[in-house]
Amino acid sequence: QVQLVESGGGLVQAGGSLRLSCTATGRTFSSNAMGWFRQAPGKEREFVVVISWSGSTTYYSDSVKGRFTISRDNAKNTAYLQMNSLKPEDTAVYYCAVGRQSASYYYQHRTGGMDYWGKGTLVTVSS
Repeated sequence: QVQLVESGGGLVQAGGSLRLSCTATGRTFSSNAMGWFRQAPGKEREFVVVISWSGSTTYYSDSVKGRFTISRDNAKNTAYLQMNSLKPEDTAVYYCAVGRQSASYYYQHRTGGMDYWGKGTLVTVSS
């Protein structure tokens, strides 16, 4: 089992920045890709970004590309999401997830597929 805990969410003005973190505990050796998803009020959960185990490969959704940056520190079993130039439409609960497959696999199958999920952290961007 793998447990994921997100942190770093909060209220930010449009144009501001936030840095989310996700720490994994438990049997993490079976994990490969890590990613972030989000769910806005009244909408379905959507793919944001995924990163490979080594960190050499990343895939971003078109809506966040150029503004968000994912990174990971395997020694700390932690992934990060640096969010810059935030927009009101970025308001959502952000979920961290890990999976056994490659980052490219999860990019091809953006809805679902990850093996473990965190409980989420709320990001609110005001106008």
